[in-house]
Amino acid sequence: METAIRLNRLHKSFGPTPIITDVNLDIVKGERHAIIGPNGAGKSTLFHLISGRYEPTSGDIELNGESIGGLPPYEIYRKGLSRSFQVTNIFARMSVYENIRCAVLWVKGYKYSFWNRVDNMEDVNERTEEILERINLADRAFVPAGLLAYAEQRALEIGIAIAGGNQVIILDEPTAGMSHSETEQVVELIRSVSEGKTLVMVEHDMGVVFNLADRISVLVYGRIIATDTPENIRANPAVQEAYLGVEADHE
Repeated sequence: METAIRLNRLHKSFGPTPIITDVNLDIVKGERHAIIGPNGAGKSTLFHLISGRYEPTSGDIELNGESIGGLPPYEIYRKGLSRSFQVTNIFARMSVYENIRCAVLWVKGYKYSFWNRVDNMEDVNERTEEILERINLADRAFVPAGLLAYAEQRALEIGIAIAGGNQVIILDEPTAGMSHSETEQVVELIRSVSEGKTLVMVEHDMGVVFNLADRISVLVYGRIIATDTPENIRANPAVQEAYLGVEADHE
């Protein structure tokens, strides 16, 4: 099986404090992979290492066989990895349509092209409309993004993340702060937009994890203590102990 992301003896320390310690992990192309762990386990730090916000202290990260450890986020994006953060990151005063179109413009290579009238860019507008349909926000296209419901804002951010058509998507707690019904909507959206792609998500909601993930890695105090199918992770005594805070039955 081909590997989309490989973490090789990855370490991250802040000053004298180790946060990520000797993490080795292969994430297979086309799988949905969840990273879970108790509070303070280092999940967000690991996410930021993969997405380029933090540089590893040592070790390496590979994307499709190419080292990306220490590269800035925009270079990692261009190599095929898109990300969505735990805290919603959208342009609140711009319309939903404009938020998506900005992402598409950059991907299409227009960047800061002041001499092109954006309304006349048929390829950009077609791609923008396609994404709005996929994230179920076509009927909210011209609403200011800041007026969307929270779940809709998360859907918009996922739309921005997939605008480039990258084959690897990483999401940081995509359902954080949502109601049960909102969570169900976003889970179905994630399932749809990640079809045929590699999905890595850091998530605290075990219902979401067991619903979506093909494999799960459990991070505890900066180390991965288990990587397996959802069924085996659920039955793993070390995982039970890490989450319950009590000694699990090892018999």
